[in-house]
Amino acid sequence: MTNPLLSAWDTQFDLPPFGAITDEDFAPAFEAALAEARGNLAAIADNPEAPTFANTIEALERADATLNRVLGVFYNLAGADSTPRREELQRAFSPKLAAYAAEISMNAQLFKRVETLWLSRDDLALSAEQARVLMLTRRGFVRAGALLQGQDRDRYKQVQERLAVLGTEFMQNLLADERDWHMEISGEDLDGLPDFVLDTARAAGAEKGADSPVVTLSRSLITPFLQFSPRRDLRQTAFEAYTARGANGGETDNRAIATEILSLRETRARLLGYDSFAQFKLETEMAGHPDRVRDLLMEVWEPARAAALKDAATMTRMLHADGYNGDLEPWDWHYYAERRRQQEHDLDEAELKPYLQLDRMIEAAFSVANRLFGLEFTPLEVPLYHEDARAWEVTRDGRHQAVFVGDYFARGSKRSGAWCSAMRSQQKLDGDIRPIVVNVCNFAKAEAGKPALLSWDDARTLFHEFGHALHQMLSNVTYESISGTSVARDFVELPSQLYEHWLEVPEVLGEFATHAETGAAMPKPMLDRLLAAATHDMGFQTVEFVASALVDLSFHDGAAPTDPMQAQAEVLEAIGMPKAIRMRHATPHFAHVFAGDGYSSGYYSYMWSEVMDADAFEAFLDAGDPFHAETARLLEKHILSAGGSVEAEDLYRAFRGRLPGVEALLKGRGLAAA
Repeated sequence: MTNPLLSAWDTQFDLPPFGAITDEDFAPAFEAALAEARGNLAAIADNPEAPTFANTIEALERADATLNRVLGVFYNLAGADSTPRREELQRAFSPKLAAYAAEISMNAQLFKRVETLWLSRDDLALSAEQARVLMLTRRGFVRAGALLQGQDRDRYKQVQERLAVLGTEFMQNLLADERDWHMEISGEDLDGLPDFVLDTARAAGAEKGADSPVVTLSRSLITPFLQFSPRRDLRQTAFEAYTARGANGGETDNRAIATEILSLRETRARLLGYDSFAQFKLETEMAGHPDRVRDLLMEVWEPARAAALKDAATMTRMLHADGYNGDLEPWDWHYYAERRRQQEHDLDEAELKPYLQLDRMIEAAFSVANRLFGLEFTPLEVPLYHEDARAWEVTRDGRHQAVFVGDYFARGSKRSGAWCSAMRSQQKLDGDIRPIVVNVCNFAKAEAGKPALLSWDDARTLFHEFGHALHQMLSNVTYESISGTSVARDFVELPSQLYEHWLEVPEVLGEFATHAETGAAMPKPMLDRLLAAATHDMGFQTVEFVASALVDLSFHDGAAPTDPMQAQAEVLEAIGMPKAIRMRHATPHFAHVFAGDGYSSGYYSYMWSEVMDADAFEAFLDAGDPFHAETARLLEKHILSAGGSVEAEDLYRAFRGRLPGVEALLKGRGLAAA
């Protein structure tokens, strides 16, 4: 029987034939695609003809097309709908892919062809995009060990293969801890919980096979539970379970894995001639050097900490008024912050949430994209990998632009968090290839027959991930290696964080924030209160983020710590971490940093991008219209369509005319005068 992953996909828009694919298809498809890619690379390296851009660089762009197609499907399923078999396959694929990557970078004949082109680049009459791809290809070889020799070369390959295995183990351990824990609640345990929390807890209980509602470690459930449950003992139990992920002892404990990862990253960097992994990693980012990152984070840390301590003092008084002596604890923060929001802004999450229906917020995200960029979204009835996922065709001026897949609900088989991926990326090397873009979130699924409702934070997440999706959909480059979100890590969050701003545009909420039962628009006074509360609890949010970013930077800027938990504690003590706030991501569950290489020494990038997104939205406000057509055109031209075809700093300058300072960020977070 023909393997559906390897045969031509006779489907609408060449979507993967999910209805025909089984888990047993992945291993043989992977092995066949990997062998094909190796054969293609050998043909490039052994080509007797003199190297040209076409027979070397463009051939490299095409070499692993089949492998990318297979893995594009597999890793989407492995993250969004994991099974024991898929986890087993991940563990098997990871070291093989690392070995394959090392074979490429350390293929002397292949690198010699690339180096020949690089040294003669001024005579090749390359376009600007081709020159960029050549530079990035050559740089990628060098940074992946192409210049290493002998034992250093062998050691580098071993390090990369081991890191791939450890990253997979880290993520699977975290998923196991999240999947296995839940707390049944009944009777008085339910007191104070709004209907939307109870509905979510009942749905979670049904998924777990429990006879009662349950609290799980999904953020979409545990956060509102912490906000509304007056039971301090239950809040503590749930909070400590959440923060203990990856640190529970036994087979799923991630602490030893984190230690080994940090040590291997230091080894990798030193083999390549860098003093630290942070210096290696940041060399290609906008920030450029660890000192610039630390300066930004500390510039934000002090006003954020001051605001958080001020809020903590207020909430401590509320705690004491409730009859509890002692200090405000981390499991108290969400509860009293929500009560404080009700008191100071007359804004109740339970009252607000019916106006934030998932379907209406999806419509809002689509509407903004239509007004800014002329995109249209039409639902598709096509087989997908899970019944909760849905798809739309994206068009502009009647022309196919992309397929967008949304997978929004939390489930035990899905890893935590939210992300955007592309099962197929935009490119024009072999025809006008349009992308298949996926947004994956973990929103609470309502009981059957009821609409899914979002928190304000959920709605921001939806817009955030859709901003990433637009970066993929509007990409307009020739080469896949620089397509869409293939940009500097501290630039990739600019489109996503910028898009969040349109959620707060009053006319957007005025149209799409409608009540789930009555259909009535959000009352103007409530809308005004919601927007006035936009910076509520921002001290807390900033502190928990910056603390995580500083710990990440400290781990990688210098010798790797032999005890990361102790090193984490020392960083937090040095910066004066408020007692009632924990890091957003403690080391044993810091998937951004340890489940892969993407955000290692780069978690700061969200804030680096926020400096730009705050300034970028002001470009629309300066023009007097959040949908100003010319500003939107410039945004698409210089940011969203350009991918990695130009240095990130140059792209931003082309859009805005200058680089921003931190002032807009502090103003946007309400911290300027804190």
